[in-house]
Amino acid sequence: MAALRCCSAGWREADLKVPRHGAGDRYKRRSVRWRSPQSAVIPNFHLPMRSFEVKNRTSSEDIKSLRLITAIKTPYLPDGRFDLEAYDALVNMQIVNGVEGVIVGGTTGEGQLMSWDEHIMLIGHTVNCFGGSVKVIGNTGSNSTREAIHATEQGFAVGMHAALHINPYYGKTSMDGLISHFDSVLPMGPTIIYNVPSRTGQDIPPSVIHSIAKSPNLAGIKECMGNDRVERYTNNGIVVWCGNDDQCHDARWNHGAIGVISVTSNLVPGLMQRLIFGGNNPALNSNLMPLIEWLFEEPNPIGLNTALAQLGVIRPVFRLPYVPLPRAKRVEFVNLVKEIGRRNFIGEEDVQVLEDDDFILVGRY
Repeated sequence: MAALRCCSAGWREADLKVPRHGAGDRYKRRSVRWRSPQSAVIPNFHLPMRSFEVKNRTSSEDIKSLRLITAIKTPYLPDGRFDLEAYDALVNMQIVNGVEGVIVGGTTGEGQLMSWDEHIMLIGHTVNCFGGSVKVIGNTGSNSTREAIHATEQGFAVGMHAALHINPYYGKTSMDGLISHFDSVLPMGPTIIYNVPSRTGQDIPPSVIHSIAKSPNLAGIKECMGNDRVERYTNNGIVVWCGNDDQCHDARWNHGAIGVISVTSNLVPGLMQRLIFGGNNPALNSNLMPLIEWLFEEPNPIGLNTALAQLGVIRPVFRLPYVPLPRAKRVEFVNLVKEIGRRNFIGEEDVQVLEDDDFILVGRY
């Protein structure tokens, strides 16, 4: 008897029999057990990226060595489109002042207000213009695992050195769900996990981090839950960047953090470089604290956007729902610049108090 193989239907070999010629036997079928075909399940198979096609291939060890990373601001033209000329000047000023990496399209860069096309374009633009001088870390995280996978594939395809991933926000998941979410994106390349419960509404507990730490692509954690949490990780060999500028000095010099992912460095990259590279310096940390507190009186990036506009390095254009700080706070910033010294801030124009009518608020772009 001849045996037929029907793999696509899930039958086993020899499950079907054919009679001898002229025997008059009817077809007989053995009792069979259905088995799901295996060919449809391909784990960790990502398109369109292929490892040998990726530009600027970087290992997680390269990312782990970065000490000062700026969450770079995205400036706009009056119609709400990206102002790439101003953006390039901002990134260049970071590089000149010793910044080693930039987060593109993060919260500070207003990735939450971008289309994915804009987002990936800006990552690719940053790589093409500055990828040889600074590590480009694309914020390709999402509360949708499907979107996070797709955006991360695209980000690595256009050359980013690492990805930044947040835990799913608003539609929160379980601890097992967090692990599955991160396990879906970690195989693609070097990754920084970002824990900021004040924005996501959910802490990423150490149990989740320790579970995913076995991945060679986990570069480290951007941690916003305080220096006790920072030290807990660093004592276990996990790289941590402080996510709070007001805590970064102590995190770096007293709790084992490798460095900081900073908002304040957009304004004073040279001073932040001294704070992170120059050894324990409580006096400098104390001098910077009034500026840091001013920056975060309202949700980031409202203060930063206002400050950069008053320094004359970006146009005073806001994508809604962000609006500038009130005039009294704008006056406070001018006084802070004078106290710290204009030479320590980016740009060359005199700082000025902008009036309400100077700002452009864009809701459709």
